[in-house]
Amino acid sequence: MSYDAIIVGGSYAGIAAALQLARARRRVLVIDEGIRRNRFASHSHGFLGQDGRPPEEIVAEARGQLMHYPTVTWETGRAESAERTSKGFRITNADGRNHQARRLLLAVGVIDDLPPIPGLAERWGRSVFHCPYCHGYELMQGRIGVVAVSGQSMHHALMLPDWGPTTLLLNGAFEPDADQSAHLARRGVAIEADRIAGIGGDPADVTLADGRTLPFAGLFVLPKSRVASPLAAQLGCVNENGPLGAYIRTDAMQETSVPGVFACGDAARAAGSVALAVGAGTMAGTALHRSLLFCDDDELFAIS
Repeated sequence: MSYDAIIVGGSYAGIAAALQLARARRRVLVIDEGIRRNRFASHSHGFLGQDGRPPEEIVAEARGQLMHYPTVTWETGRAESAERTSKGFRITNADGRNHQARRLLLAVGVIDDLPPIPGLAERWGRSVFHCPYCHGYELMQGRIGVVAVSGQSMHHALMLPDWGPTTLLLNGAFEPDADQSAHLARRGVAIEADRIAGIGGDPADVTLADGRTLPFAGLFVLPKSRVASPLAAQLGCVNENGPLGAYIRTDAMQETSVPGVFACGDAARAAGSVALAVGAGTMAGTALHRSLLFCDDDELFAIS
């Protein structure tokens, strides 16, 4: 069967995009591996109307609403490869099945590469976070630690005093200069220069190399991230290099550098949240629909 669009990724951005196309009565295939970026968090915050709900509940309800539309097909699995054809795009799944569509939308998400500190990964999404707007309020103005990974951690450290007394744990990642130190002091941020030996306790006790233990209500870190699927690279989509890693370049309508290929969600922006992913997915879905209406497929996919 040939579809109007294949959407790779069935989390917040992918479902939002699919919903727009479903309401336009277009044939849509969603291929989803079932691995959400925020699967480690018990609750999601900052998304209008869904604040404080478990992420799996939000996704399950959204998928249920989407599947009421008869033109949508949902397939659980991993899309392994993508290629352009004279009629659009062909996606091959891990099980060898092929699917054809006139347009392709990548909502594939990202993988977070956490710093190799003992005990940090086990607390990711529980007491170690990356987004103050998503998780800062729930710390109830308790003591907050920022684990430095680079000079970018200055941004984190300067923000977080709005949520609680903050300590910047340098951990050998960088050394603030005089101006940076003065800026941190003006914001009331303490600086801890000793390296981190490990993280234990509940919620988060940081043990330093000299044997001291610093208790925190929560920790924040800026992990490097990478696009979670090779499909964009296989198609030749251009990337942008952000401060935390590369992401897929798109225009204002969420179209990539490859005509007919759209991208949205965390894989297509420098930083993300559930609310931003839904907004970008909505834009991508409507823009893809307009592409189906107003772009000539023979010209779009002419192979020289």
